[in-house]
Amino acid sequence: MEALAYESFREKATKKLGVNPLDAKLSKSYLSVAFIVLLIGGVLGLIQGLERAGLLQLPSWLNYYQVLTAHGILLILVFTATFTIGYMYAALSHTLGGLLPSVRKLAWTGFGLMLFGVVLVVYTVVMNEASVMYTFYPPLAASPIFYIGLVFVVLGIWACCFGAFINYNNWRKNHRGQVTPLYAFFAMGVFVLWFFGSIGVTVEVLTLIPWSLGWKETVNIMVARTLFWSFGHTLVNIWYLVATSAWYVALPKIIGGNVFNDKLARLVVVLLVILNIPGGFHHQIIDPGISESVKFLHVFMSTSIAFPSLMTAFAMFAMLERAGRKHGGKGLLGWFTKLPWGDVRFLAPMIAMIAFIPGGAGGIINTSNQMNQVVHNTLWVVGHFHITVGVTVVLTFFGITYWLVPYLSRRKLTPQMNRLGVIQTIVWTVGMLLMSGSQHLVGLLGDPRRTSFTTYGDHPTALSWVPYEYVMALGGTLLMLGVIIQVYAVFNMMFLAPKGESEFPVGEVEASESPTPLWTERWSIWIILMLMVVAMAYVVPIVDFIVNGPPGSPPIKTW
Repeated sequence: MEALAYESFREKATKKLGVNPLDAKLSKSYLSVAFIVLLIGGVLGLIQGLERAGLLQLPSWLNYYQVLTAHGILLILVFTATFTIGYMYAALSHTLGGLLPSVRKLAWTGFGLMLFGVVLVVYTVVMNEASVMYTFYPPLAASPIFYIGLVFVVLGIWACCFGAFINYNNWRKNHRGQVTPLYAFFAMGVFVLWFFGSIGVTVEVLTLIPWSLGWKETVNIMVARTLFWSFGHTLVNIWYLVATSAWYVALPKIIGGNVFNDKLARLVVVLLVILNIPGGFHHQIIDPGISESVKFLHVFMSTSIAFPSLMTAFAMFAMLERAGRKHGGKGLLGWFTKLPWGDVRFLAPMIAMIAFIPGGAGGIINTSNQMNQVVHNTLWVVGHFHITVGVTVVLTFFGITYWLVPYLSRRKLTPQMNRLGVIQTIVWTVGMLLMSGSQHLVGLLGDPRRTSFTTYGDHPTALSWVPYEYVMALGGTLLMLGVIIQVYAVFNMMFLAPKGESEFPVGEVEASESPTPLWTERWSIWIILMLMVVAMAYVVPIVDFIVNGPPGSPPIKTW
């Protein structure tokens, strides 16, 4: 009855508006929080860059590590989570005929839980009770309120995961014998990874709460770090899945092409879900207490992600070439000039895709045992993170907003706003090249990460880093300008742009393509395979850490 009543309402709403206003309100609320958080996180990032270059002295009531912790949590966790939910729920609503009322309630519940958790986390950081950075490694101990806040954030995400599962399964029940729309399939992959990938870090946080309260004297450091990275590594590929959903589905429509291959896209999603979670140990290559055989296994699993990534690279270049030739491109590279470079909806994700090439190469270096020893604790890693997330992921997110926000708001993307978007994309790209490029280079010279400005007593080696840090600060300044332009663009398109209908771009497959087989929808099988691979990678080492681990550590506060 609920579904029937809702379907009747939605038919009336979509005939008039083209989008269910209740679903649109939900997605816009998540997106609004995302870009408010982006603005705050951007300011904190600029402060870090200026402090690191020695161009800014923070006041006595604010220290570098408070800024670093807040910047990481707000941008890495909160911005990406709220954007992903707003975007993926809009995709589910559009492709599955709307959200069920019960699903919408779950998503609003998740919204409230996440906001409450973020307030608790930020409060402890501001009060200088949680300068433990984004990774919050023990034995550094934050206030118990910090960890409790993280629990609420995870509960909010889980509420949205369950909502997506319910809506997906409801569609499949009512459309037996049909494959789900590709956007919905991507959303399912994202939320499956999010739920299962966050179980480990949730267990970690639940053990840290009694430890930080003094109810438990010590905590097992190796177990805690390992549980964190089972999530931290997974989170990166959640962002990657979100970004590639737009590359595979929306981008072909925007450039007047076709989805390269529906079956290949679904296989990429399945492979990322199965292969992704094992691999967290490549963030712990220099950690003691992990056997070489286990490290080798996780390095192999991490490198295996390159396989679906290369499939995506092939599919994207093939899709782009076909579209360019369809529009008159001749010769070896003539198709390249026929792509709509003046359309921000294409330009931003295109630059993001190009950035994934050096970003992926840097990831292979980080994953390699011997080379990781050289770069692990340097700014190289920070540079790698910013080129992969800051360009490949975030620039795709920015490109999505230029069609998603007008669609949800029943407004138009004007030529003036498109031009501003192109300018923002260029500013962001140049800023990230300067900052990330200098971080890569100075990291090779030994400049450490997770450290505020220091010249180590004017040591010549440390002084040689300073020019690179000036370039980092310049890049950070341009990025802040890019943040301001982007936030202005989002809220202008949401509330001030001219009224009108905008398209939710969903590409179509080639007419000659054979139907997608129904076995791709066997999520029970994919989840079982994922859990088997996770067990293979984590059960033995975690049991070893517990049985043969060194004495645990009491909580330590260094600030």
